[in-house]
Amino acid sequence: MRQMSVLRAGPAITVQDAGRPGMLVQGLSRGGAADPVALAEGAALLGQSRDLAALELAGFGGVFGFAESTRLALTGAPMRADIDGKALTWNASHQIEPGQILTVGGCEAGAYGYLHLAGGVATDPVLGSRSAHLVAGIGAPVRAGDNLPIGPDAGQGQNLVLDVEDRFSGGTARVVHSAQTALFPAAERERFEATEFTRDDRANRMGVRLTLAGKGFAADRQLSILSEVIVPGDIQVTGDGTPFVLLPECQTTGGYPRIGTVIPADLPMVAQAGPGARLRFRFVGYDEAIEAERRHRAMLRDLPRRPRPAIRDPREIQDLLSYRLIDGMISAYDT
Repeated sequence: MRQMSVLRAGPAITVQDAGRPGMLVQGLSRGGAADPVALAEGAALLGQSRDLAALELAGFGGVFGFAESTRLALTGAPMRADIDGKALTWNASHQIEPGQILTVGGCEAGAYGYLHLAGGVATDPVLGSRSAHLVAGIGAPVRAGDNLPIGPDAGQGQNLVLDVEDRFSGGTARVVHSAQTALFPAAERERFEATEFTRDDRANRMGVRLTLAGKGFAADRQLSILSEVIVPGDIQVTGDGTPFVLLPECQTTGGYPRIGTVIPADLPMVAQAGPGARLRFRFVGYDEAIEAERRHRAMLRDLPRRPRPAIRDPREIQDLLSYRLIDGMISAYDT
């Protein structure tokens, strides 16, 4: 089996796929990629299933070696990357040859970059997934010296690029009412919508802490709330009034009041907000949330048709003569 050698690794690289949905009843949150859209984008660039695992690079990448020719793709938060010093395009697929070295640096925006390999990272699955879930003690961070197995390459496509919308600079996330939304007075909910938050430095795969100017938020009778099931996207408000948006590795129960829940279509944007990014929230009805989810799923289904060649083959350019490639270089009057 092919392998990728990890020569150097950032402090928070993990193997991630779609996670383990449906296991809340066993006390295990879904886990999986913080930005599932990035997984689908990498799969589209490599012409393979988005169920395959990739490396999630939290803030910083690493240095990787390959003993065999391998196709790879880079998606998610843009990071500096090169092969033997030659800069690589992000949101694109590439070919690396035996003995060449891939170097991925720090995030230029956002929080989570992804390194995809044709065939996927083929570590042994646990409970139906290859995702590391560090809070639950499943898997471990990728370290220097690791040799990661790569599955069979059954896909196709290299030197492809994918145009993606910016979800790495913050923005406005749509929110639906949660179990305790009604416990927050109307004036508090209105102030929550009107507030511009800053993504705090304190964030991980469990959740994102939000800071704000002015006082925090409080719910009525919040000290009497019983601990109950929580899910990624829930916005918990702690005792000091600070909101936290929960991410894939969040706990499965909690007793802090939830002012709302970020809809799944917008959660990748919240997860990808880098330190200092500005975030706002807007309450929407369930009809709008369901329509947003329908559009989001349609976008994911359409992704495999969207990659385009990074360099156009002249044989495939129907209007090649219109480019006037040698115009001005040769003149008939000079002969």
